[in-house]
Amino acid sequence: MTKRKSLVVPSSPEASERLSRVRQRDTSAELSLRKTLHARGLRYRVGVKLIDKPRRVADIVFRLKRVAVFVDGCFWHGCPEHGSTSKSNAEFWKSKIEANVARDSDTNERLTRAGWKVIRVWEHEDPNEAADKICRELEKTNEYD
Repeated sequence: MTKRKSLVVPSSPEASERLSRVRQRDTSAELSLRKTLHARGLRYRVGVKLIDKPRRVADIVFRLKRVAVFVDGCFWHGCPEHGSTSKSNAEFWKSKIEANVARDSDTNERLTRAGWKVIRVWEHEDPNEAADKICRELEKTNEYD
């Protein structure tokens, strides 16, 4: 049996407009974290494809350290603290978010098997605390990318 991608059917023109404005990269949480890391003197790559088929892109990458950072949105990735459920088209969104969580888990597993350290940061996390977590991982050796 082949998996079929379901199409997003907006429940209204307003919903369609909101969905069209959702950023997939350079979100405010991602920019805040990058600014914090940069202020600490760290240099990194942004939007790096680490897995080819299926394509998986990390938000922040330290290549030499093999550390991949993903900044996950609370709604889109099912945050246990701040994740919410949609009232419109609820079944679709429930399935969509569950699929995102499964994809995140698969990505973590694949990258870990390939020798990468994966760090996931929720959009609600304080950028300084998230940067501390990343720095602790990077400090395990003295090489930075």
